[in-house]
Amino acid sequence: MIDADAVSLDTRKQALRKDAKTRRSLAFSSQTAAPTAIRDRLLSSFDLTAGTVISGYWPLADELDLRPSLEAFHERGCRVVLPAMTGRDRPLVFRDWTPGDTLVPAGFGTLEPAESQKARAPDVLLVPLLAFDRQGYRLGYGGGFYDRSLAELRAAQAVMAVGVAFSALEVEAVPRDANDQPLDWIVTEREVLEFER
Repeated sequence: MIDADAVSLDTRKQALRKDAKTRRSLAFSSQTAAPTAIRDRLLSSFDLTAGTVISGYWPLADELDLRPSLEAFHERGCRVVLPAMTGRDRPLVFRDWTPGDTLVPAGFGTLEPAESQKARAPDVLLVPLLAFDRQGYRLGYGGGFYDRSLAELRAAQAVMAVGVAFSALEVEAVPRDANDQPLDWIVTEREVLEFER
């Protein structure tokens, strides 16, 4: 028997992803200062001490470019890690990265650190997204990698999840179910949002 609610949720998410990709492409073209604005907001909003393990991501196509932020956190003595996929329906692992490291293709057009790089559990995750709402929920690409990873990390330790996005990706409400992990913060080029959990 087909679960009509699940089909409806998937249909709503797919429609929102299509719309969000269009809006993200427009924001990428028009908001060229967004990567440095977000870097500045991250640096002024979070007092991360040397040794803090912070996960970023390597940008895809018109995704928000976090490299200025990652380089700044590295300069402050944080341990920067990037996500690596270990298989379909599996949580991500997070491997060391320093500016200048060579990354390897990982599928879906992404790049990740080589398997030889040390894996670390992040204290802070900078999370990509296609859409977000003011309740602290995000819409991802549909693979569930970050939701699985956040659930696993949160079961083991305190971890802070920070969505980073163009402000143009805000929506009234992200369609969600019990598997969708909430964010603790969202940072855009315009503002910083904190959510009480």
